[in-house]
Amino acid sequence: MNGLVKGINMEAAETKKEDKESATGKQDTEYVWPDLVFKEYLAVVAVTALMLLWALMVNAPLRELANPGLTENPAKAPWYFLGLQELLVYFDPWMAGVVLPSLIITGLIAVPYIDTNTKGVGEYALSLRKFAVYNYLFGFIMWWVLIVIGTFLRGPNWNFYWPWESWEIHKEVEQALVFQPAWGPAFLGIYFLAGFVVPWLTSRYLREKGFLRYSIIMLHLLIMYFVPVKIVLRLVFNVRYVWAAPWFNI
Repeated sequence: MNGLVKGINMEAAETKKEDKESATGKQDTEYVWPDLVFKEYLAVVAVTALMLLWALMVNAPLRELANPGLTENPAKAPWYFLGLQELLVYFDPWMAGVVLPSLIITGLIAVPYIDTNTKGVGEYALSLRKFAVYNYLFGFIMWWVLIVIGTFLRGPNWNFYWPWESWEIHKEVEQALVFQPAWGPAFLGIYFLAGFVVPWLTSRYLREKGFLRYSIIMLHLLIMYFVPVKIVLRLVFNVRYVWAAPWFNI
């Protein structure tokens, strides 16, 4: 009897809350059409107008014609490719130009199939999707860090220059180090083995994905987090390759 009375009171309280929201014009949800689409349309118009004004007021930074008899130093790609060019400092060309970009594309394609979390669908809720948001932001910010380094901190011979150092003073190219033949495979084996086993044992959220989805997630994440590991090894310890083999270098 007490439970029935309690349930009736709760239902009455919810009804009063809905009536209050209706009276004040507040509601918890909005329709995609026309509410959200109209706001997005206004945002598109505003950004387009801003870009047109910017294009009219600021001249494009065009440079002089290329001189085939003079190669500039450093020769830099357009800013949107400088992330890839910066990766060449830490990886072989096949790894920096083929494998890593391909994994970025395949990882983004696989997101709808491996992310089965239905929480937060239709709303912006960081607390409901911390794992996905944090890992995506890490990769997004890391890519912009690579672009910034390649744009502002790479000088002649692609050497690293702090903002207060002059490019007129050419630094000597240091001989990079390579891990011993036995250390490289051991380092990679420990890194990937621990990266697969530890989250599986400690994270119920990841175990619920199933072994196949879990393997795809961790493969992409471990390779993504290996990039800053290589950056630290290269910039701090001058280690060029972790594993140098006759047919590939990592």
